[in-house]
Amino acid sequence: MGMSSLKLLKYVLFFFNLLFWFCGCCILGFGVYLMIHNNFGVLFHNFPSLTLGNVFVIVGSIIMVVAFLGCMGSIKENKCLLMSFFVLLLIILFAEVTLVILLSVYEQKLKDSVAEGLTDSIHRYHSDNSTKAAWDSIQSFLQCCGVNGTSDWTGSPPASCPKDPQVTGCYVKAMQWFYSNFLYIGIVIIFVCVIQVLGMSFALTLSCQIDKTSQAIGL
Repeated sequence: MGMSSLKLLKYVLFFFNLLFWFCGCCILGFGVYLMIHNNFGVLFHNFPSLTLGNVFVIVGSIIMVVAFLGCMGSIKENKCLLMSFFVLLLIILFAEVTLVILLSVYEQKLKDSVAEGLTDSIHRYHSDNSTKAAWDSIQSFLQCCGVNGTSDWTGSPPASCPKDPQVTGCYVKAMQWFYSNFLYIGIVIIFVCVIQVLGMSFALTLSCQIDKTSQAIGL
C-alpha cells in the first residue's frame, strides 16, 4: 500500500509540475513577444524597465525553475529537491500576499505615480520617436486621447486620437478596463494561489511518504 501511494503521489506531482513548466514557457514566450512588439515602458521615464513584457519574462522564468525542481524531485524521489520546491513555493506565496497588501495600501499613490508618468511622457511626444509610437499605439488601441482628454495636448491632438471632442482620457480608459476585469483578475490570482498550495501539499506529502516507505523496507 505504501509503495502504491508513493508511486501515485510521485506521478501526480510530476505531471502537475510538467503542466506548471509548460505554463511558465508560455508566459516567458508571451513576455518576450511583448518586449519585442510593445514599448509602453517609455511612457514611464522613471521606470523604463518596469514593463508588462519584463514582468512576464521574470515570472515565466521563475515558474520554469520552480517547476523543474518539482519535476526532478518527484521523479527522482529526492527529498532535497522536493523541500527546495516547497520552500520556493512558500516564499513566492508570501511575496504574492505581501504584494497584494502593498498594492491595496498604496493604491492611490500608485495611481498618482502612473498619472504623473503619463503626463510627463506627453511632453516628450514630439522629441522621442519611441514615446510617440507608444502613445499612438495606446490611443488607437483604447480609443482615448491624452491622459485626461484632448486638452492635455498643446496645439492639435495627434492623428491617433479619435475625432470625437468629448473623447475620454487614456488614464480613465485604462482604469475602467482594469475595474471591469477586476473579478476575472481576482479569480486568476486565487486560482494561482490554490495551485501553489496544492503543489506544496503534494511535495510535503510525497516527502513524508518517502520517509515512511524507506523505513518500511528497512533503508
